[in-house]
Amino acid sequence: MRKYNIAVVGATGMVGSKFLEVLTEKQLPVENYYLFASAKSAGKVINFMGKDHTVIELTDENINALKGKVDIALFSAGGKTSERFAPVFASIGTVVIDNSAQWRMDPKVPLVVPEVNPQDITWNNGIIANPNCSTIQAMVLLKPLYDAFGLKRVIYSTYQAVSGAGVAGYNDLLEGLKAFVNGEKYETKKFPYQIANNCLPHIDVFMDNGYTKEEMKMVNETKKILGDDKIKVTATCVRVPVLNSHSESINVEFNKPVTKEAILKVLENAPGLKIVDDVANNVYPMPINSTGSDITLVGRIRIDDTVDSGANFWVCADNIRKGAASNAVQIAEYMINNNMIK
Repeated sequence: MRKYNIAVVGATGMVGSKFLEVLTEKQLPVENYYLFASAKSAGKVINFMGKDHTVIELTDENINALKGKVDIALFSAGGKTSERFAPVFASIGTVVIDNSAQWRMDPKVPLVVPEVNPQDITWNNGIIANPNCSTIQAMVLLKPLYDAFGLKRVIYSTYQAVSGAGVAGYNDLLEGLKAFVNGEKYETKKFPYQIANNCLPHIDVFMDNGYTKEEMKMVNETKKILGDDKIKVTATCVRVPVLNSHSESINVEFNKPVTKEAILKVLENAPGLKIVDDVANNVYPMPINSTGSDITLVGRIRIDDTVDSGANFWVCADNIRKGAASNAVQIAEYMINNNMIK
């Protein structure tokens, strides 16, 4: 069996660390791993899969030194870093799978969720984009529904965990809760206001149209992944005081008539999706149940009788795993399993 070589860029960050965790679980046929990070972390030793790896500084020289030796590079180091160094990896024949927003809307770069549009991997030019975490879990639900009934309109309302804002966001909640309980003040490091005991309808920067960049990501990425610009999509994205796993209320208007029974039949075998919907026994998706899993949970499924053909869904998924690291690793796994690496 052929062995592959994989680089992990941003290996010391929150998502980078999750890359290593998921790769350990997957046990892909890999000969060598190369762990990259900024100069600040260069030289650090990380024990990974029973072997000590010295973190390599991300520079042109160090990348070019691996020409012909790296098949796939998993990137989670931010948009600016990806803009600067993803093309360098691509120039030495490496396929970059990038977790930042840098390449998502580039028409020359496929935006991929493996359960949804793996065929788009085939037209990559050395870079593949990982969608936004909130978009990924929505797509796992919406793609089978789109295929069965068509989508006329989608309304997203998200309830996003602080881990989506990185370590600083995570700490703002933990430290803020401690301060709140003790009747003290805590100056947030990441968020504009306290997140403890609060909700912030503000993720990323505000755009000229009044929407945030996060909300427009969901609008534009949904259309690109499904390959349909006719779908009407709107979103409101909210940061909530939950450590991990994003939740979403998704209201959908279909092109064809639907019943709950028809929806359940479509979703029961959908890849990467699990129906958790038994309200008589208080069974429904919750972020504490999706954390640590790559499966998207869907429940509270009910027909919306305010439109001709509509339904409501409640969706939870681990935003650091399926919403970031696992989705990227699954793309790499798909490429390996289907002999898509030159």
